[in-house]
Amino acid sequence: MKEYQKQFLELTLHAKVLEFGDFTLKSGRQSPYFFNAAKMLSGGHLYQLATCYREAIKDANISFDCIYGPAYKGIFLGSIVSMILSQHDEIYPLAFNRKEMKDHGEGGNIIGNDPKGDVLIIDDVISAGTAAKESIEVIKSIGAMPKVMLVGLDRQEKGKGDISARQELEEAFNMKVVSIINLDTLISYSASSPEHEQYFDKLKAYRDEWGA
Repeated sequence: MKEYQKQFLELTLHAKVLEFGDFTLKSGRQSPYFFNAAKMLSGGHLYQLATCYREAIKDANISFDCIYGPAYKGIFLGSIVSMILSQHDEIYPLAFNRKEMKDHGEGGNIIGNDPKGDVLIIDDVISAGTAAKESIEVIKSIGAMPKVMLVGLDRQEKGKGDISARQELEEAFNMKVVSIINLDTLISYSASSPEHEQYFDKLKAYRDEWGA
């Protein structure tokens, strides 16, 4: 595990963004862990979080023309990543969407700069890939190209078939999907953490049932 990945994992645990236990997901699946980036909403945590995302961008050698943050978590994630990049003279236009169309004022459902060229999508987690596909369709409808998606956590779950949701997105849209950590990271971590080793077997069983 690289240093920024270790920092991200420790930060999410400290802020209780990442929790181990028994959780029922939106899909109805029973999961031994849960990830909620909204719990990161404090100044100190956000700065550290943005730094981890920037390091992931550098590590993956990602090039892009603008940043897009899907509502709702992607709004603050895209904003803080844009800010941390600007501190290093890396200036990118930023856009995010609202869930509903606006029929007055500026209209539409895009706030900020309309995505143009190669787009970096910033979000918190990828599970089944449904939300990611919605973002991709919005970007393509404007005439821009979704090139890379960067998330904090890849749950490494199956999409509609036997391959992972990440692989489905990469193949269907000819794009790259990058994560800071993934389910394999959590399994490895639980194996070496006395505090979390009780979840090792549950995490492995979850990967065996739902992973790809």
